[in-house]
Amino acid sequence: MTAPLAAAYRECRRINARHGKTFFLATRLLPAHARPATHALYGFARTADDLVDDPAEGSDPSTALDDVERRLDKLFAGDPQHEPVFAALADTVHRYRPERSLFDAFLRSMRMDLTVTEYATFDDLAEYTYGSAAVIGLQMLPVLGTVVPREEAAPAAAALGEAFQLTNFLRDVGEDLDRGRLYLPVAELTAFGVDRELLLWCRRRGRTDQRVRHAIAAIVARARAVYRRAELGIPLLRKESRPCVRTALVLYRGIVDEIVARDYDVLTARTVVSKRRGITVVAAHLLRTGLGWRS
Repeated sequence: MTAPLAAAYRECRRINARHGKTFFLATRLLPAHARPATHALYGFARTADDLVDDPAEGSDPSTALDDVERRLDKLFAGDPQHEPVFAALADTVHRYRPERSLFDAFLRSMRMDLTVTEYATFDDLAEYTYGSAAVIGLQMLPVLGTVVPREEAAPAAAALGEAFQLTNFLRDVGEDLDRGRLYLPVAELTAFGVDRELLLWCRRRGRTDQRVRHAIAAIVARARAVYRRAELGIPLLRKESRPCVRTALVLYRGIVDEIVARDYDVLTARTVVSKRRGITVVAAHLLRTGLGWRS
């Protein structure tokens, strides 16, 4: 690996460590050869997402996403890339051959965030969730490797991305409301007498409501069902990849457990898994597998 490419991968690793702490902990359980590509895929997703959620002053997110699409065109055509995240992604694409359509679906979901502020039902949300999360699991499959034909492992890999995204929707509902967005489907909330105004009222006053708790509990049950589907896919991965994926699942599902422990109050504070718990879970897997902490 050349020095510039190694530096590009290090930048992706830095992005992952800074912004995706839970997932980054889990990546420590991957074999060393699989970590750079994992960080590159995360770095790309985070970079594109930030163009929408945290755009530079004076920049136009839609134009910025157009530029990302052009870079992907060049990248998949084999043209050299010099910006670190795209240089690392180009090498990852060359090595593992993830499908271009997965990246196109991801960008479609990023564009949806520019115009769509809520979803009526889970069916309406499905396209966004697929593009913003399920495709990440599918991008990772060539990196993780499988012991069955890849298409057999794909549904569970997509389910894992969906489970993580549902967890994000639950954990970040207050922050998303602050941005004018509501990912929890309106029909699911309405069934319990909840609407956007009630959520905003709770958010502004730092209070919750029993109706909101009941609605969140129903969506938590749905998320747990998706986690169960995702968990079935872990034995389909190569043996050396399973500890990472299982740990990521346990840590993210732990956020759901914390939401339940907080009596489904997701509006007065952001629910997180403590750093101590994360390290404990990773250390337990390290002891069982004897992998050790490798850089």
